[in-house]
Amino acid sequence: MGTWDIGPFDNDTAADFSYRVDEAPAEKKAEVLRATFREAIGTGDDYLDADLAAEAIASAALVAARCPGGDPVTTSYAPKTPLPELPAELRPEAVAALARILVEPSELLELWEESDGEEWKAGVRKLRGVLAGAGADAGTDA
Repeated sequence: MGTWDIGPFDNDTAADFSYRVDEAPAEKKAEVLRATFREAIGTGDDYLDADLAAEAIASAALVAARCPGGDPVTTSYAPKTPLPELPAELRPEAVAALARILVEPSELLELWEESDGEEWKAGVRKLRGVLAGAGADAGTDA
């Protein structure tokens, strides 16, 4: 996976995922996001693949952008077409997916820990906090 920074869309997988979101019909875009959360959560205690985790983080960033305290997604690697209104029930699924990404066994977590990924982890926790309605105070790793 090509990664150039710590943001949700700063890797090849998320950029490719953005294309998939753009290609989905407007009425199916929320389902594309929901699927990434459910796949990540569905790994349970099994190994979570880095690509799946990167897609879930990108999805979470798109949902969080619509929440109070959420940062707008302005990178050129994000979806080009605006998202329709997203269902509120995506938020707890996104929170659960992000929590799963931050615990072992998680390939993306392992990769970031190899390169002192504290700033990356803080960004994921902040995103989780926005989605949970806690603003920048996201709490601790699950």
